[in-house]
Amino acid sequence: MKERREYYKNLKPESLMMSFGYKPEWSEGSVKSPIFQTSTFAFTSAEEGKAHFELAYGKRELGPSEEPGLVYTRINNPDLEILEDRLCLWDGAEACAVFASGMAAIATTLMEFLEPGDLVLFSEPLYGGTDHVLRHFLPKMGVTAVSFMPGHTTEDIRRILRKSGKEKELAMIYIESPANPTNDLIDIGMCVKLAREFSRPDRHVLTAMDNTFLGPVFSHPLQFGIDLVLYSATKYIGGHSDVIAGACLGSTALISRVRKLRSFLGTMAGAHTGWLLMRSLETLKPRMTLQNENAQKIAAWLSGHPKVAKVYYPGLLKESDPQYRIFKEQCLAPGAMISFDVFGGEREAFRLLNSLKMIKLAVSLGSTESLAEHPYSMTHCGVDDAVKKEIGITDKMIRLSVGIEAAEDIIWDLEQALARVETPGSTTISRAETEPLTA
Repeated sequence: MKERREYYKNLKPESLMMSFGYKPEWSEGSVKSPIFQTSTFAFTSAEEGKAHFELAYGKRELGPSEEPGLVYTRINNPDLEILEDRLCLWDGAEACAVFASGMAAIATTLMEFLEPGDLVLFSEPLYGGTDHVLRHFLPKMGVTAVSFMPGHTTEDIRRILRKSGKEKELAMIYIESPANPTNDLIDIGMCVKLAREFSRPDRHVLTAMDNTFLGPVFSHPLQFGIDLVLYSATKYIGGHSDVIAGACLGSTALISRVRKLRSFLGTMAGAHTGWLLMRSLETLKPRMTLQNENAQKIAAWLSGHPKVAKVYYPGLLKESDPQYRIFKEQCLAPGAMISFDVFGGEREAFRLLNSLKMIKLAVSLGSTESLAEHPYSMTHCGVDDAVKKEIGITDKMIRLSVGIEAAEDIIWDLEQALARVETPGSTTISRAETEPLTA
């Protein structure tokens, strides 16, 4: 803790990603942390083993000069501990728990803090997997889930809660901002105030936020009063399409509970995953910065294309848009996720996707390579059709994750693909078809 405080005073997170939480003398002088590929750790004595297990299972509090010991990789591992310390720096969190996937982080967190009879209020839209957990899995546990839309006011949400008949059982407000795939922004301050309004002396209504699209570089929800921040670390934190992971951050008290359930469910990440994410954190800020710069150019270009009906991107918000204030207050940059509608429907969207040459047709996001997909039939396939219609996910929408390639080359690929899209009154040939990809 002393080391962390001293670093906070002198260095920025992007500098600390190279070494924080690790000393070369711990591992034969290795500049980088080794992969601790072991299932279990030897104790120096039976007394030490007992002490470590008591801490791991929450049977007693950590002593003033005591450090948690290594027990078993399902409980803790040096790679995960170093990674968790480094992730805390970006969000200004007290503690972090890393998981085998983003959905493992989300599901474990929801299961820890929600009980039969509880009500969870969530924003729409959400990632398809999260939507399924809230709408279909939690009800099997006796938990009721109700939703609200971007743009709903505090009074609108109060009415939704009253209509549910369970406003006194509200246990958590869960939001995703920007929303996947529409990039809608949710007012964090409003949600935090609502949680406090509905809290009781014997129960604090928690707030949790999926920060995958902009975090941890361009959005810091804990600073606005959010209790728990969640990530699919597969995305920008991993950033190379070669690892699956998730993370949950918050106060020491809350994350201790999350870690305890993680141990029993076995949803923790492995040592090799931890090592890969440590590697990725070293380039997180430059990667996200370049992706953000590319996306702003591409969104502006798309917004002027005759075959594009609408572009969903925070960087295009006007001062007259109600979400503009939220963007300026909560976000440090618009990020690198763009969704857009083509004129037409599935046929035209598929024709575009099938015509891409450099951009990969694949789900996931946040990696160095640009990726495009069809949310309606892919990432949000499991969302009820009626819900998709209500929240604006149509079969003409394409989601684009902008990578670190040259922006001109990404635009070239989109232009030549759009040239092949047949829409009423449009042509199907453009100069892009004959121009080579730049070197």
